[in-house]
Amino acid sequence: MNGTTPRKVYCVLGARSLRYAQACMASLFRNASEPLDLALLTDAPADADALRAAMAPLVVGTPHRLSVFDQADADERAATQFADYPAIRHFRGGHPCWRKITDPVLYAADGEEVIILDPDVYFPNRFSFEPTPASGLLLMWQRPNCLLPEPLVRDAYDQNIPMADHTDIGVCQFRAPLPYRVLEELLATLDTDAHVRSMHVESIVWAALAEKMGGGYFDPAAWHCFGNTVAGRIARRLGKTGPDMLRQLAFGEMKAFHAGGIAKDWLVDAEREGLFANGTPRLEPTPVRPFVDYPRAKFERKIRVRQIARKLGLYSVMGGG
Repeated sequence: MNGTTPRKVYCVLGARSLRYAQACMASLFRNASEPLDLALLTDAPADADALRAAMAPLVVGTPHRLSVFDQADADERAATQFADYPAIRHFRGGHPCWRKITDPVLYAADGEEVIILDPDVYFPNRFSFEPTPASGLLLMWQRPNCLLPEPLVRDAYDQNIPMADHTDIGVCQFRAPLPYRVLEELLATLDTDAHVRSMHVESIVWAALAEKMGGGYFDPAAWHCFGNTVAGRIARRLGKTGPDMLRQLAFGEMKAFHAGGIAKDWLVDAEREGLFANGTPRLEPTPVRPFVDYPRAKFERKIRVRQIARKLGLYSVMGGG
């Protein structure tokens, strides 16, 4: 790895994520086959101090680099970089997760790659990131999608905003900058103010950008997103533990595992039990699948199924986690 230009990686997180993020970042540094330049973007100065204390030891004696920036630093950069984009500046003041869209590009030069990770992405094997395309956006694939809340999704359809299906934002990759004028128009059109408590708005924006930018999905076998399936919920109700659930997954095939939702709470125990040991190196590039549209009819069908399940009491039987 000596002499190789570090890959530019970003993670937006708060100190409250450390219970699982520390294990995930340790797996990233331990298993990356190329040097990384990781920037952690956080909230208050106290969060920045906590992240430095927890994460800085992970890069000691490695070829990797680590920087931590609080929101005040990002706000100062945003005031200049987004001076002509009032909707983008306003959007940054919403749910902290929304800054995953706006803030990494504040630290990237034009043409430079941007790899964004959620703090609950675990790297079980020796791996390399995929090549960053010259144009377009790469996102993870999941069996359903997390396009919520329902009223905002409907608003997007009413405004004729196309969205990609199956998008998961555990890992995303592109070259800076984002298409700021496209993003500005999108955020000026959607009424995100009514949903500032919903982290899932981020997914709607990425799904819309995917349709505008092009690109595709990472190979879901290599870049795997946890699926909180009906069968899995029932199994947990019957006594299966989190590590028991993870043992069913093919970690030997994975470059990365997005432990979305409840699965993030299982990572530390699963690691302690040796679940991720003896993996297979995953160093070669994997194929990219083209994005597919998310038609309104499919969305409305999903909502009807959820409504029926709720009326039948199936969610109370399966549990919410």
